Amino acid sequence: MGKLTGKRVAILTENGFEEVELTSPKKALEGEGAKVDIVSPQNSKVKAWDHDHWSIELPVDVPLDKADTEDYDALVIPGGVINPDQMRINQDCVDFAQQFLEAGKPVAAICHGPQLLIETGMLQGRNMTSFPSIRTDLENAGVTWADLEVVTDNGLVTSRSPKDLDAFNRRMIEEIAQGAYNPVTTSQSPTH
Repeated sequence: MGKLTGKRVAILTENGFEEVELTSPKKALEGEGAKVDIVSPQNSKVKAWDHDHWSIELPVDVPLDKADTEDYDALVIPGGVINPDQMRINQDCVDFAQQFLEAGKPVAAICHGPQLLIETGMLQGRNMTSFPSIRTDLENAGVTWADLEVVTDNGLVTSRSPKDLDAFNRRMIEEIAQGAYNPVTTSQSPTH
């Protein structure tokens, strides 16, 4: 039995996710026994981006409008430039991510993935990392940003890019195995 047997994890994504930033964490989670669902506003398939071109299509396991955060132990948000940019302007995606943060459930976001979390208004005082180009965005949301391969803050796991995936996957698995933290009871409105 793996460390995550009996756990269910949602990977929230849109078209344009960086392929390896979804496939690598998914494989690592499944390798530890987790049930992993791709959740998306798209109803049937999502299309990956691979560095500079469109890539594979993956089936959507649960359309976002049918997904319930109560059914999941954790959330993973892959990056890519296109994917989080689309999700951060979709209020249903923002609400889905916010519910995990409010419940204190582990949330793992890599590369540009943390852009979605900015929209929740719940990052004030958190420690995070990301792809360097969104550092200022995170700092403006109240984050203390660090240029490290992985940063963990009470179940919130973040990494910079695909080169950090090994460390990201290890820490993500540790946090999901540990379970939920004390839920966040207050949130702040985004400042924009």
